[in-house]
Amino acid sequence: MDFQHALPHGWETTRLDRVATVNARIGWKALTASEYQPDGYAFLATPNIKDPEIDFTNVNYISEFRYNESPELKLQIGDVLLAKDGNTLGVVNIVRRLPRAATVNGSIAVLRSFNMEPRFLRYVLQSNFLQSHINAVKDGMGVPHLFQRDIKRFQLPAPPTEEQRRIADFLDAETARIDRLMQLRRTQVASLEERYSTAISELTTPGISTAHTRNSTWPWLPEQLATARLGYLARVQSGVTVHGARAQDSEDATFPYLRVANVQGERLDLTEIKEITIPRPMAMRSMLQPGDVVMTEANGNPDNLGRGAVWHGQVANMVHQNHVFAIRVDREKLIPEYLSALLAASHGRRYFRFTSTQVGIATTSSSKVLDFPVPVRTISHQAAIVSEYESLKSAADRTRSALTRQLCLLAERRQALITAAVTGQLDVSTASGRNVTEGVTA
Repeated sequence: MDFQHALPHGWETTRLDRVATVNARIGWKALTASEYQPDGYAFLATPNIKDPEIDFTNVNYISEFRYNESPELKLQIGDVLLAKDGNTLGVVNIVRRLPRAATVNGSIAVLRSFNMEPRFLRYVLQSNFLQSHINAVKDGMGVPHLFQRDIKRFQLPAPPTEEQRRIADFLDAETARIDRLMQLRRTQVASLEERYSTAISELTTPGISTAHTRNSTWPWLPEQLATARLGYLARVQSGVTVHGARAQDSEDATFPYLRVANVQGERLDLTEIKEITIPRPMAMRSMLQPGDVVMTEANGNPDNLGRGAVWHGQVANMVHQNHVFAIRVDREKLIPEYLSALLAASHGRRYFRFTSTQVGIATTSSSKVLDFPVPVRTISHQAAIVSEYESLKSAADRTRSALTRQLCLLAERRQALITAAVTGQLDVSTASGRNVTEGVTA
């Protein structure tokens, strides 16, 4: 790893298994979800360790027998937890408190230091050079994975013990300050989204928040509001389904391919467009047209399910994935941007939350999309709503973009600060920390 040549005088290098034990659950020992209990011993999973503070509340619980069968994984204050599987691979945290007896599932390795300040070890594992090494040695064709043998071989900087404590104390204070700013930005983003959704609802359905009588089918809509089923105003076009490798034929051609990852609610992320080779007749059936409203059939956040973006023909001959719905409206009855506004409004989001199937992630279907209740408006009225909607959307996008930039900047500063401190590039005994968030206002 590229840190050794620049270490300060008196610092050494070591290997992780020379300063800490490394333990992880081998398999599940036949543990099944049916064994989880309403209360008992906390059984941490990777979502519980990804935030600055370990979450001991939203956890599964196991029996005393299951807790005792892996004594090496009974958590102690000072244990460093490393996610070694899945999309959270490389996430690191430290047990600073134990509100109840706890252990970990098979996706987390427990590193128990015996010759290094645990907090310093945690920060070293979070540094850029160690995270780059983790990314280089991870294995797994589908789900990325770290083997214990690779974890044990991690090369680490090893300053004198007192210096480790000084660095850990400094980083505890400075990262906590940055984390508070990041949480403030996230809160501001959440508040922006709520205000934006409410404003769109009042625009598309005035008086919805003060209506006294409610629709018997959709209780969040006023009783007097006339609605039409979306299926009377549009149709849902199916996308491309590809099942593994197949022999190509003379009808095959290569087309740009709109995937779930490209559809971000009302916005499209077209920075990375994949291509797919399929028969031309299949492509013709699944090719997007300007004015199509595209939305995904599933979302990890139920509140974002059902939000749709208007396709304006940004890429020629674009086909779409089967998990992306393309809603093609009757332009004489419905303006696509008006439909996008309805889907973004709080009552649109409530419809999909109310009708979704949730097994792991929230999922909808083409039939639910076609059943969506559309408030009846004349085309001229829809156009007036769209004009105001575009102004609200533009203002929200600018604010969201500014907050997102600040979040990225704070994350970069945090990471750079950790890396500089644990490699000795930053002398924490003289660093004031005044400039670690320069350019980012409270």
